[in-house]
Amino acid sequence: MLSELRTAHKVIGVKQSKKVIRDGAAAEVFVALDAEKRVVGPVYELCSETGTKVTEITTMAELGDAAGIDVGAAVVTVLR
Repeated sequence: MLSELRTAHKVIGVKQSKKVIRDGAAAEVFVALDAEKRVVGPVYELCSETGTKVTEITTMAELGDAAGIDVGAAVVTVLR
């Protein structure tokens, strides 16, 4: 699925991801393991509450690259 992130309908970032997870529009959430825990912790909690699948990626740089952006990303959420 990581290779499909570039073309998938998605949102990038914690704030936008939290909104779509709460709205029930998230199909899968990708979280970078090297992101600050205080930043991604609320995303993990929301995913647990809503039953949204979480996939962990090693680095923010790898996740950002997979999503097609030039900077690292802590969270990328694929939309339903």
